[in-house]
Amino acid sequence: MSDLQAPLRPKRKKGLVDFLVQFRWILVIFVVLPFSALYYFLIYVGDVRSEMKSYKQRQKEHDENVKKVVKRLKQRNPKKDGLVCTARKPWVAVGMRNVDYKRARHYEVDLSAFRNILEIDKERMIARVEPLVNMGQITRVTVPMNLSLAVVAELDDLTVGGLINGYGIEGSSHIYGLFSDTVVAYEIVLADGRVVRATKDNEYSDLFYAIPWSQGTLGFLVAAEIKLIPIKEYMRLTYTPVVGNLKELAQGYMDSFAPRDGDQDNPAKVPDFVEGMVYSPTEGVFMTGRYASKEEAKKKGNKINNVGWWFKPWFYQHAQTAIKKGEFVEYIPTREYYHRHTRCLYWEGKLILPFGDQFWFRFLLGWLMPPKVSLLKATQGEAIRNYYHEMHVIQDMLVPLYKVGDALEWVDREMEIYPLWLCPHRLFKLPVKTMVYPEPGFEHHHRQGDTEYAQMFTDVGVYYAPGPVLRGEVFDGAEAVRKMEKWLIENHSFQPQYAVSELNEKDFWKMFDADLYEHVRRKYGAVGTFMSVYYKSKKGRKTEKEVQEAEQAHLETAYAEAD
Repeated sequence: MSDLQAPLRPKRKKGLVDFLVQFRWILVIFVVLPFSALYYFLIYVGDVRSEMKSYKQRQKEHDENVKKVVKRLKQRNPKKDGLVCTARKPWVAVGMRNVDYKRARHYEVDLSAFRNILEIDKERMIARVEPLVNMGQITRVTVPMNLSLAVVAELDDLTVGGLINGYGIEGSSHIYGLFSDTVVAYEIVLADGRVVRATKDNEYSDLFYAIPWSQGTLGFLVAAEIKLIPIKEYMRLTYTPVVGNLKELAQGYMDSFAPRDGDQDNPAKVPDFVEGMVYSPTEGVFMTGRYASKEEAKKKGNKINNVGWWFKPWFYQHAQTAIKKGEFVEYIPTREYYHRHTRCLYWEGKLILPFGDQFWFRFLLGWLMPPKVSLLKATQGEAIRNYYHEMHVIQDMLVPLYKVGDALEWVDREMEIYPLWLCPHRLFKLPVKTMVYPEPGFEHHHRQGDTEYAQMFTDVGVYYAPGPVLRGEVFDGAEAVRKMEKWLIENHSFQPQYAVSELNEKDFWKMFDADLYEHVRRKYGAVGTFMSVYYKSKKGRKTEKEVQEAEQAHLETAYAEAD
């Protein structure tokens, strides 16, 4: 945006909270990072102990833990006890939204034991895992077997349960869809204590299609069977810079993975991985990756880049060098590529530790990175939390691929946030209409990236402090999010529910389709037992009175429709 186009904003008066945010790095270095390292080490030890057990023993423990959940649910008195939720503390969630509905009356069920990989079935190419298994844990087991989940979300801490019940995407999603699209079966404990296995073609198929994006409000997910794919030891990554206006950057991004002739299912034309980063209104770098064998990677003349080493430049900064030096190719060990954004939390690490990308810090303390998000949240306090809600944006905009240029221009105009992350994903045409769904009739337009069975969407990741905030100007974060949500609704686009939302209930159900979700909630007794997905996603504190009123309203609606 040029100086003439930039809106004139008054300077913002700074206060004590600005000082606390500016020097928060002191608390991060001396408290958060050491405790994070200890936390990660203890988790690693627990994972190793789990891996030493036989699959048979893990399954036995799983069955016993499921029985405990069932028993706990059956002990609940609906007239006296609150709505059911997990016993996980509010600050443990990875998202930055205030997850504070647990401050109200509630009935806790402990799921903390569900963090085991139950089976790796090489014949069926299925991984059966519990919901608290995270991405770092599962790639540590599968990658040495030359296997991987079809979609591996980039950050180590992201769990299977969160990616299924919420939202998960990765550079392979232009082929396989969102994380939930790669699941072949769910094991669910329903409100009445029944344990069911839901697939797309059994008697619980409606539940199978309703689970994604439901935020755990239909039942407790206790295991999932997820698609595996064969992989190779390295990723051959091509970095391609594009210079131009935002529409030209968008077209360059589309051309990197979506053939203009519509041959979207041709492996020779479509890469295994795609990712884009827009660094300014005129500069972007788009990366395409293909799996490569160890023999290919180690051929004379090929460059191998171990991006996972603690002293290496942060990945987004490394990719940015392509703007100056032009297109280049390198080979990255596959597991290190999967988790390339973990150490610096995309580019959020630059706000948390302004000097964290400097060589001296990376060399001396880079091995302590990243700070655990849950510990950052636990140590930020109410004032800093409110500051980030107003002065900081962590949002994803899921937009049809052909509208990605419009989305980039909107973010530049309203938020001025860079870098932006671009990641394409298929939104499949399913037998039923789920909460998120393609545009009606998309298959007749034959747009770039679309097929007969799926519309190509793109995640525009908006993570950083807006330009006005960095310049010390007034910025209304809540109003900016409201405008963004309005734009998404008008353009058949979606906002993942982990993010801070300003939507009222009416607008929430304009963005998402409620029919299947509400049908399943009534059919399987979730109404009156689990909080509705809107209320669980709602920003702000939930008092006991609010919970009771919302619970009663849903109960009355369900009974009226049943009659």
